Order: sequence, then C-alpha cells, then structure tokens
Amino acid sequence: MIRKESSAGIGYSVVEINGVRHVFAAAVPRTGTDLAHQLHDALGTIEAVIDEEGTRGSIVKQSVFLRDADQIGQCRRLIKAFYGRELPATTYVPQAPCQGKLLSIEACGVGRRPGEVEIERRGERVVITRHNDVAWIHCDQVFPETLADGVYDRSLDAFRRMSRHLADAGARYDHVVRTWLYLGDIVGPEGATQRYKELNRARTDFYRDVHFGNNHVAPGAVRDIYPASTGIGTDGGDVLMSCIALVTPRDDVRLVPLENPQQTSAFDYAAKYGPTSPKFARAMAVVAGSMATIFVSGTASITDSTSRHPDDVEAQTRQTLDNIEALISAGNFARHDMSGLGATLADLAQVRVYIKRQSDYEKTRAVCEGRLGELPIIYAVADVCRPELLVEVEGVAFSSS
Repeated sequence: MIRKESSAGIGYSVVEINGVRHVFAAAVPRTGTDLAHQLHDALGTIEAVIDEEGTRGSIVKQSVFLRDADQIGQCRRLIKAFYGRELPATTYVPQAPCQGKLLSIEACGVGRRPGEVEIERRGERVVITRHNDVAWIHCDQVFPETLADGVYDRSLDAFRRMSRHLADAGARYDHVVRTWLYLGDIVGPEGATQRYKELNRARTDFYRDVHFGNNHVAPGAVRDIYPASTGIGTDGGDVLMSCIALVTPRDDVRLVPLENPQQTSAFDYAAKYGPTSPKFARAMAVVAGSMATIFVSGTASITDSTSRHPDDVEAQTRQTLDNIEALISAGNFARHDMSGLGATLADLAQVRVYIKRQSDYEKTRAVCEGRLGELPIIYAVADVCRPELLVEVEGVAFSSS
C-alpha cells in the first residue's frame, strides 16, 4: 500500500487511501551555503517529487526546521514567494537539523486529479482539504497573543487562539485528532516547578470541558479520549502549536485512541511526574472502511511510566521503536476491539526523530535506518520532556484490513 523512495537529500512515500493519493516528503538541502539557496534547493526537490507523482499543487501542510530562529522571518518571506497562491499551512520550528544544514523540510501533499480533492487555502496558518466526504483542517504556526510571561498563561492563550482558528474554518476543538506542542527550554524551571509541567497544567485546564471524538469514537475505546500529541523542546523561548482536525458527517468513520500495553497511559501518570498528567493518546487511529490512518504521538524509551536505558542512546532508540511497533500492531488493535486492522514499522509513511544531543545523531540514525529502512525521516536536535530521555520518535502509519 505504501511506496517509498529515498536518495541524497530527499525521502518520500506515496500512499493511496480510498482512491486519493497522499505524498509525504522530507528534504535536506544538498547545495548552497546561505538560507535562500538551501531553502530553494529543498523546496525544488520536494516540488520535483510532487510533479513526478502527478500531484502538482497538492502540498497542504509543511514543517520547516531551522537552525537559527532569527532566520524565521526571512524564511517565511521566501516560502510565500515560492508558493504564491498555493501556500501550505506551515509551522516554522526552531530546531536544528542534525545533518548540519540551516534547515530541513517535511511536507504532505494530497492528490490533485480533477474532482479528487478540494483544497481551500486560508493563508499560511490554515488549509482545509475535502475528499470522500471528510474535511481535514490543518492549523499551523499558532503563537499566544497574551502579554503574560508565564508558560501556563501563554499556553492557555495559544490553545484558545488555535480554537478560534478552527472555528473560523468550520471546526471545533473537539474535532482535533493530532497536536504538536513546542516549548522552549521544555525541562527548565518555571517558578517552583518545570516549564513542561506548566504546559500540561494549561492543557488539562483547557481540555476540561472538551469532549473529543463527538459521535465517532469506536465502541471499544479507552475511557479517556484525547488527541495524539507531541510535546517537544525548541531553541526558541516561547510556546508554538499546530494541529489537525477532522470533520465529517459519515457514520462509518471511527476514531480509535490507542494505548500501548507496554506503557502506562500518559493521562494516568503518577503525581511525581507532575501535578497534572499529560492529556494525550499514545496514537490516534482514524478508521474509514477498511483503512486506518494512525497518528503516532511522540514516543520515547519509557515502559510502564519509567524511563529506560539512561545515557544509552542506541538502547533508547531501540526501545522507542519497540514501543511504536507494539502500539500500532494488529494485536493492540484487537485489544481495542478493532480486529483486522494493524500495522508494522514497515507501514510507517513518515517519521520525525528528535535527538537531544547532536553527538548522538549517527548512532540514532543507524538504529532507525536498520529498523525502518527507506522512509522520509526528519532528524532534528530537540530537548525531550524528561532530562534523562535522549530521543523521541513520532510518525504516521497506515493499515488496511
């Protein structure tokens, strides 16, 4: 079902889902020493792949990873000029690419054959795609507007702002199936506590009256329904968010929030990990007919609720991939009363690998390439939400019964 290719500077995969072609790409510049040249090299490489797949003009979402946060403004101007009216929803993430370049780009395109997909572009923050009677809302680059300094207040404001963007696009926050929460100095102190714990407190308070899933939650779902999510550090000092929401009248679309049998659910973490637990599912599967799109949350070397393999990045990477393998497996789908579905690591179409220490890149990459093979992968330097954790992995997988 998934066709994958990779060569110097580019990796991409192509997935046909219910008659619609999806292209996932990850590009690292091959030439150029300044931002403009490296950016155009990476964008040109992605554009060539999109053209080759017959889906020109289909890119709806992208994330740009930047070594220097001060270059975000220049990068935004260059990207707007490159895409013109076909601008994707874009998040600019201040995380250094591990390959030593000024930037790297992850992009997602959705087929453009006549009548196949409707794409509504509302600037760089919101793009809506509609196909098979399903609307996907991509909401990116959400910062808080408040003048308050604290992580709690700024995070709560960003959640509210994201909710307003979704409302303008005809969606509610309870339609969200996937979030990304970026936070500068994520494990740093915040008063008497920690910055990540304050982000989790804000998320808990904002989610208190949000009932995710509407009428689409599968009958065998766990008791607590939350989106898949990644909470990860950045070089910037602020809060940055993005999300994907789903709106459909179809009664055969089901949401399956997956929990890992090898891990304590994040929302059940003990108080020693924070006064309020992180409110997210280990993965969210969107099941339509015989197909499932599986959004895998940021995953690390944790079993039960304990960090494993301290100061051994290779063992942590292997454990992290073991956790993902168990999470998306057919056996785990069966535990969630969804027999007939399930995936393996070979069914991942796109992956991000966050590495705490640049010096661990080669070891981490070797483990990932050995287990994952050819795949569009972004490697970025980022602090993980616990000081002892050295690597975190997220991705998108697909299953068919």
